[in-house]
Amino acid sequence: MRTEHHLKVRLLKKKIKIYIQTTILPYILSLFVRFIYLTSKKVFHYRATAPSEPFILAMWHGELLMQPLNYQNFISDKDIKAIISQHRDGETIRKTVEFLGIGSISGSSTRGGAKALIGAIKTLKNNINVAITPDGPKGPIYSIANGIVAIAQKADVKIIVCRIKATKYWQFKSWDRFIVPKPFGRIDFYMSQPFDVANMQIEDAKAKIKQKFD
Repeated sequence: MRTEHHLKVRLLKKKIKIYIQTTILPYILSLFVRFIYLTSKKVFHYRATAPSEPFILAMWHGELLMQPLNYQNFISDKDIKAIISQHRDGETIRKTVEFLGIGSISGSSTRGGAKALIGAIKTLKNNINVAITPDGPKGPIYSIANGIVAIAQKADVKIIVCRIKATKYWQFKSWDRFIVPKPFGRIDFYMSQPFDVANMQIEDAKAKIKQKFD
């Protein structure tokens, strides 16, 4: 009986932990992101106006925290879905970006890659933009995985690179050197001109995308 009781307690604790990580924490994180955004001086460097046709939005994994609000300032009247990996941390991110008005597509280059590829192409064909971290979910940092090229070419869409630079920030000791801007600083938001990688060899396309981040 004691063993059964201990098992029930362990299961309950696990459920509570998952609930906190996938429901409460994302809501708190989304409020924190909005607080940073509202209290920061914002400067927008957009190389072009938002296109009417669907596109892929590319960002480094370590800079993704403020990108939902960057996107909404760039184009407020068009939905976007982000490709998010299939694990518990990914679920936390998925719920957080949903609170910030961003949809999601399950999968990544390491888990559910084919599912993510198909889902992204269908999303773009339905006139919804797709966000990708080409160096995610595990790096190497500032690398370009094959997936973004495959999606862009198969869906026949252009890519826009977005970046942020903060004057004051915390930086994690994680593989992606994740950046969290501090409140009351300055954040510069960037959007590149749309560009395509149609009919390019994969390594040439990846090199072009990497160059647009510089």
